[in-house]
Amino acid sequence: MRYPGATPVLIVGGGPVGLTLSVLLSGHGVPHLLVEAHPDTSRHPKARGVSARSMEVFRRCGLEEVVRRAGLPASQVFFYRGRSLVDPDFVRTGVAAGTTEDAERTPTPGLICSQDALEAVLLRRARQLAPDRVRFATRLLSLTLRDGHVQALLEDRTTGERHTVRADWLVGCDGASSTVRTAVGIEMAGPTGLGHFLSIRFEAPLGEVVADRASASYFLTEPGRGGFLAVDNDRRWIYQYPHDPELPGIDALLSDHRALARLVREAAGLPGLTVTVQDTMTWRMDARLAGAYRRARVLLAGDSAHVVPPTGGHGMNTGIGDADNLAWKLAAVTAGTAGEALLDTYEAERRPVARQVIDISLANSRARAGYRIDDELLLTAAYRSTAVLADPTTPERPPLDPDREHPDGTPGTRLPHLRLPGPPGTAATSTLDLVGPGFTLFTTAMEDAGWQHQADTATAAGLPVTVHTLAPPDWARATGLPATTGGAALVRPDGHIAWRARQLPSNDGELLTILRRLLSATERPSPSVQP
Repeated sequence: MRYPGATPVLIVGGGPVGLTLSVLLSGHGVPHLLVEAHPDTSRHPKARGVSARSMEVFRRCGLEEVVRRAGLPASQVFFYRGRSLVDPDFVRTGVAAGTTEDAERTPTPGLICSQDALEAVLLRRARQLAPDRVRFATRLLSLTLRDGHVQALLEDRTTGERHTVRADWLVGCDGASSTVRTAVGIEMAGPTGLGHFLSIRFEAPLGEVVADRASASYFLTEPGRGGFLAVDNDRRWIYQYPHDPELPGIDALLSDHRALARLVREAAGLPGLTVTVQDTMTWRMDARLAGAYRRARVLLAGDSAHVVPPTGGHGMNTGIGDADNLAWKLAAVTAGTAGEALLDTYEAERRPVARQVIDISLANSRARAGYRIDDELLLTAAYRSTAVLADPTTPERPPLDPDREHPDGTPGTRLPHLRLPGPPGTAATSTLDLVGPGFTLFTTAMEDAGWQHQADTATAAGLPVTVHTLAPPDWARATGLPATTGGAALVRPDGHIAWRARQLPSNDGELLTILRRLLSATERPSPSVQP
């Protein structure tokens, strides 16, 4: 297959973050090329927790149901603690997803779906949407920053052929050891070596053993035992064994499947268990954050920008949030409806979130009595940047607020989920289903005609805005505004509230002026250009 000589966006890395970015860019109509050095998706489950906010992103992409089918049933989302898998005095904690409380905050609660299964789902959709533009077994050899573009040298690892691709923008989604980050000289800071683990992927008939205690994770309380991670809670499993990398013999252990099977049996408390070891990997727990998310026309997302301890299940989900934040901004910039300064808001909004996620995960890693895995934490992200026009009287919020129970429509926060009334089978069942792909304006019936005129003015100038009317009780909950003043809330394509007005402006072009300010646009865009 031929490689394009030029592309608006080059994505380096085909893990969950890179593939999500590809799917989102296709949804925005942005041509791009994704390259991944490995020949196929991950065989090892690695990350497994898919948060409610990530599921909202996948719902917008039309992937909610297929991801849910690939994961564990909600009835098994518990956390087990015991001396072994057969400890009669085990403790099981956690509340299964899908409760009434979940339904009040999100239309699609999180789940456990192993990374290998998730990547396969994302890869299929990415290739459906961008045929011939998702290339595995292709690695980045080097990149050069030019005036107005990035020049990338790629190698097809199957044929050995090399190709030079010119990209307007390059996004590094290539993991903790990012070639992209190194190439542009962005440093990482933070502690490393907080723990070392041997991860054993194996098959064993454990389904009946855990039938009365089925969980997502099985934490073993015997010192030095580690724990088990369920892939399907039947035959497919991961055993995480903590080890000291300074002790001799670890390299020999990696290739000794009999010794590995013995480790599994001892930890499970089942000396006669039939164990088939499939593969292993070693990994190190770090907590690191990139000093910058952008250097010229190169941006970082996912583990290339932040390495999060797995104690909390937020690492992959933080990266998926990066992709969601970045995709619509790249779409607007490449279409010419936004200025390049809009991409600076990506770091301004996402880096503080990653900083707090790392801090929370570090605290979890040091908690001897266990920790809470908060599926809804990332729903509380509050952004502050030039892509948000904050209310002058609203106090500044932390990037994440675990104690905030109910969203209130503050600019920078995610649009609250409210169930929409309608006949069975209606496509939109949540306010979140009404968002995108461009900007969305929510108002009440009192001034919907006036706001529609404002939206028409913006649309005629090349910045399409869709208007939706909410009933007064829902309106007040979604926007924090009284229903009697004719106000409105402007929502970005990523579902975050960009601006709210308490009443209809007297100037017909006020909404257009606000949009240009949010997008850092310096010139009047052509009406023929779509964001």
